[in-house]
Order: sequence, then structure tokens, then C-alpha cells
Amino acid sequence: MTARKVAVYYAWSRPDETGAPLAVIENRFPALFESRRMLYPRFEELSDPRRFDQGVAGFLDHIMKKNFTAFVEQAGLQTGRPVLEVERVLDNGRQSILDEDLLDSVDTLIVIGFDSLRSGQQATQAELHAVRAFLGRPGNLLAICPHHDIGHADGLSDLDRHHSQEADFLHHGDKTIPPQQGFGSFARSLLAGLGVPVENRFGLRPATVPDGSPKPLDIDQTLDRNSLLDGVTTFNLHPHLPHFERLGEAIGKMEVLARQQIDLSAPPHPFTANGRSTFDALLQSGPDVFAGNLLVGDATLWSSTAGGVDSLRRFWTNIVQRGHRP
Repeated sequence: MTARKVAVYYAWSRPDETGAPLAVIENRFPALFESRRMLYPRFEELSDPRRFDQGVAGFLDHIMKKNFTAFVEQAGLQTGRPVLEVERVLDNGRQSILDEDLLDSVDTLIVIGFDSLRSGQQATQAELHAVRAFLGRPGNLLAICPHHDIGHADGLSDLDRHHSQEADFLHHGDKTIPPQQGFGSFARSLLAGLGVPVENRFGLRPATVPDGSPKPLDIDQTLDRNSLLDGVTTFNLHPHLPHFERLGEAIGKMEVLARQQIDLSAPPHPFTANGRSTFDALLQSGPDVFAGNLLVGDATLWSSTAGGVDSLRRFWTNIVQRGHRP
């Protein structure tokens, strides 16, 4: 058992997510009833409308947040402290920002970037100041974790947009995803404000081995100074995972700790047209960038629902027990 204090911060605004018009399929979460329809017979235990909100709120509470339960429970057991779970904006509009009160109470903060780009969540200057102070303390760890940005089509004609989004859709092959769905505006703004701009690109299908499990990661062991990937072989098989593209100063300040192989048997994606067979799956700050450690990876690194769970649990253990293992 360690003395770590862990917080999980869901960066979404619930009113923005739950208020998205159901008549528009792009750039929103599915409603619970849509998930039940598309994935039947899964989630039939959530079919009673008297007990479970069948809208987007029901999806957030009974599917999305449940995905992180295994990590929250494991981290709580390993630290002997309950994991603090915070939503950025609650249904009543109350906002919980990343301020000193929150950040002074933890040493491990995981920002789940499942906020729709449509909602335009942005880190404030006060939050950036508090996060810089958090990263200024040796031993602290901040993981900023947006999800995919599928179907990005700014500046394209209607015809080109259709072709581009169709290519994205056929490549990842997930029937539950609309033509355009982007997440992580808060995470992007936080990274840019910290001077290490990184953007989550695309939704790439990860490769598998013959038994259907994830292919091993390409890990740069020479960069794993904190042994975060000690004993870790894979992440997960979520069907659409982003490439984390370093921009500007981030190219020199953020290191690529792990790459994940792309399923090249899937329908072609423009990202692989120039010969790329991997995407950058986990970044970390260089040794002299912050006193603490900054990681950038996908939000599903903390989810137990997309395969690779045994290896992910080892990753979670390494995060929570860093500096405390024999």
C-alpha cells in the first residue's frame, strides 16, 4: 500500500453533453437507448426507464463512468484512500476547476478528456497557474488524456468531407461512432497553455495477434525513467485510438514513450498512406521540462472495457506505486 493520493477529473460539461440535440448525430455522445439499440443484447440491464435515464445522461453515468470503475477501485485499494472523482461542470451548472484546493490535495491527477470539441471547454489562466505549480513539485504526476478526433473536416468541400469521413469510418469499423466525433478541447488547451501543444489526431484501429489480443507495444525502454511501463506489454484494443501529434515546442519537450501498431489489414486510412504502421500512443515530458512528470495518452488507458486488461492493470499499479516499489 502506498501513500499516493489520486484524482480522476472528467473534463466534460454535463449540460453541454446531455443537451446535445439527438436529431444531430455528429459530435455528441450516444444516448443510452441508442447504445442499447446498436449493441443489443448488451446493456439490457439498463433498459428500465424508471431506473435509468435513457438519454445522454444515462450513457455518461451508466456506461461511460463505469468504464473507469476498475481503475478507481484498484487505485483505492493500493493507496488505502478513495480516489477523488470530479466532473468539471455538473448538471446544475456548478463548475469544479483545477485549482490549488484540488491540486494541493493529490499527487496523481488523471484528466479524462471526453469533453466534446463542440462544447469548447478551455483551461483558464488560473487553472494553468495551478497546474504549473502542481507539475513544479517533484514526484507529482499529471496524465492528460483526450480520446479521438474522428471525421475532422474543417476547410473541406462537402464532397471531400464525405470521402474523408467515410475513410475514417470504414477504417475503425465501429458502427456506434458517427461520421464526426471529436473530444478533448480542454486537454488540448491545457497542453498548449503549458507550452507543450499536443493534438489527438484520428481514430486508428490497433493491430491484434492471432488470438485477438493486442499486439505488443513498441516501448522505448531507455526513456522509461520512472519504470511506468515495467512489465507492461500492451494497452488496449479500443477500435479507434488517436495518434498524439506533438506541435511546436512539444516536439523537443515531449518524448514518445510508447507506440502502438496499426491494423494494416483494416480499410486504408490516410495516416498510413506514407508508410506509417504505428501511432504515438504515450508521451511523457522530458527530464528537464517539469519537476513532476507529465504524460499524454488516450482516455481509454484507464478503462477496463477494451481488452489488454491484465497489462493495463500493471500500468495502473506502476503509476500508483511509482517511487514506492522495492
